[in-house]
Amino acid sequence: MINQVTLVGRLTRDPELKITADGVSVVNVTLAVNRNFRNQKGEIDTDFVQCTLWRKMAENLAQYCRKGSLIGITGRIQTRSYENQDGRRTYVTEVVAETVKFLGGRRETASRENGAGGKSEAASRLAENGTGGERETSFPMRENGVDANVDSDLPFEVKEPSTRQEEKEVNAGE
Repeated sequence: MINQVTLVGRLTRDPELKITADGVSVVNVTLAVNRNFRNQKGEIDTDFVQCTLWRKMAENLAQYCRKGSLIGITGRIQTRSYENQDGRRTYVTEVVAETVKFLGGRRETASRENGAGGKSEAASRLAENGTGGERETSFPMRENGVDANVDSDLPFEVKEPSTRQEEKEVNAGE
């Protein structure tokens, strides 16, 4: 049997770290995940998925993420039930996280901590330098796919072909 879920979405509220009676850290969050298609009205619907994180994952999420943070979760679906205050049986389906990735970047986290006035990371960048929602990467790529930041670390010389003929010669020699 396979029970594996991978989600990428945004937190709907600030995570609250709780400690169980046994001293184990836990965070329950709701992840807003956009669907990959449009509905009949042409709008993109969003699913709100309940997720539970335990131990160090929970502590890190509570420390570094806030409402609106973009995260990726891989885990399993779990269904449980309990009796509520009215004595009725209540069923809960949730994702129990096995791994979590913080996808928003340090700038997004810092701007949220400093109170960026509700501006998104992309909106702040647009105001600063006129670029839109492009994410900066630590390794910008050249046109031919060679990483500009690590050329000097290679044990051989990387020669970029200047013409189409040279490109064919380089590829033929490989």
